[in-house]
Amino acid sequence: MRTDVLGVGFDDLTMDEAIERALTMIDTPGSDYVVTPNPEIVWLARRDSSLKSAIDSASIVLPDGIGVIYGAKILGRPLKGKVPGADFALELFARLAERGGRVYLLGAKPGVAEKAGENIGNKYPGIVICGTADGYFKEDGPVIEKINDAEPDLLLVCLGAPKQEMWMYENREKLRVPLMAGLGGSLDVYAGVVQRAPEKWQKMNLEWLYRLVKQPSRIGRMMRLPAFLLAVCGQRIRGK
Repeated sequence: MRTDVLGVGFDDLTMDEAIERALTMIDTPGSDYVVTPNPEIVWLARRDSSLKSAIDSASIVLPDGIGVIYGAKILGRPLKGKVPGADFALELFARLAERGGRVYLLGAKPGVAEKAGENIGNKYPGIVICGTADGYFKEDGPVIEKINDAEPDLLLVCLGAPKQEMWMYENREKLRVPLMAGLGGSLDVYAGVVQRAPEKWQKMNLEWLYRLVKQPSRIGRMMRLPAFLLAVCGQRIRGK
């Protein structure tokens, strides 16, 4: 059973447990996908029933962001810990590299996925980057055909929320891919276009603040976090 936080159910998994479950899905026939909602995505899902359906239908729902962890704790339903999507994928790359796993990268601006693939290949010898495509496509059909022809074990879908969640949900039956993961701006990080917060900021759960300092224009989006926590407190008071 998933842990409900404002109507979105999260799988209560450690990083290692999430990786093992993902590897099992890769080895099992089907087309599964992973989503990594942060408080902003949870907030959007409260008002967008289609997005909520896409999240509910995911095979794995991981808490990406300390706000979700705090929210679950306030509700008396503590999760084992946050599982950031970018770190989840890196751990999965390491395991796939051990067996020559194939990865396709979809999203970001032209050239970013290619650079990300180059960096991933250098860091994880043995992994096969079997294809890349930017996120500026107009029709799904040709992209899906390219992905299916490449026969990946793992497809990273980095189109930003809620587009990536909806894209995986709507196309999962057309894609011959064992596992997909929606990971927002992770390709920019892997390519070196965007720098993650220093490790000490991450350990203090202040990665969101670091991003805000670097990009003050994010303030409007960040304001959803206090609204999210207030709504969580309201849910706790109502006993739901």
